[in-house]
Amino acid sequence: MALLHDALAPLRSNPAGTAILMDIDGTLSPIVEHADEATVPESTRQLLILASRRYRLVACVSGRRASAARAMVSIGTITYLGAHGAELLRAGWTDSKLDPELARWIEPLSEFARRQDPGELRRARIRIEDKGVIVAFHWRGAEDESVAKTKLEQLSEQARQTGFEVHWGRKVLEVRPPVRFDKGDGITSLIRQAGVRAALYAGDDLTDLDAFHALASLSEAGELDYGLRVAVHSQDGPAELELAADLVVEETEGFHRLLASLVAE
Repeated sequence: MALLHDALAPLRSNPAGTAILMDIDGTLSPIVEHADEATVPESTRQLLILASRRYRLVACVSGRRASAARAMVSIGTITYLGAHGAELLRAGWTDSKLDPELARWIEPLSEFARRQDPGELRRARIRIEDKGVIVAFHWRGAEDESVAKTKLEQLSEQARQTGFEVHWGRKVLEVRPPVRFDKGDGITSLIRQAGVRAALYAGDDLTDLDAFHALASLSEAGELDYGLRVAVHSQDGPAELELAADLVVEETEGFHRLLASLVAE
């Protein structure tokens, strides 16, 4: 607790100049077998509401669509970055904004997903999630995860040959446009636009490493006075994330306690 207190002190001392940024699945919401069944506990939601009233910027950064992320968290007074930073949905907006260069890839990605054999995917217990500018193939909960992953390794090669990029996460393969975008780029824009001097980013998966690197780069460039990288530990989480973190908390319960400390009087 002393370590947590010291790590949060620079953020708590200047809330008007601080950004609180975080992943959702595995950070705010426990990982579940089916992503569409994930929920953010009401007690965590209440802490986020308090944080949004205190800090300059509070944002959720998710692999989900921005609208889906907001529907899941159900707080309209914070910002959402969806599709790993590709979509921006600010507080009060009705629609998210997507870079036109990325938008033109939505239909080719959908067509790629439609070309996959649905029967073969069902037999391997692979589920498709359409995120607009990303198509995700989940194998969490498959009867034989090695068979499912082998199938997806073949699919990933097919995606590369078609001209797409592929990204592996926690029991998910994402097929993306051949256009650079990641959580690091997304939070860099948010931080610069907000004009904050301190920021926290918390996450649990490999895609969160990009956000960690962004905080480090902003600090090295003098754009941030303080950047705190928080890894949310879980049994199957990537070791690389914890090695790059300034602070590690245990599961979503640990991040809940961190949020409580951020808003404590």
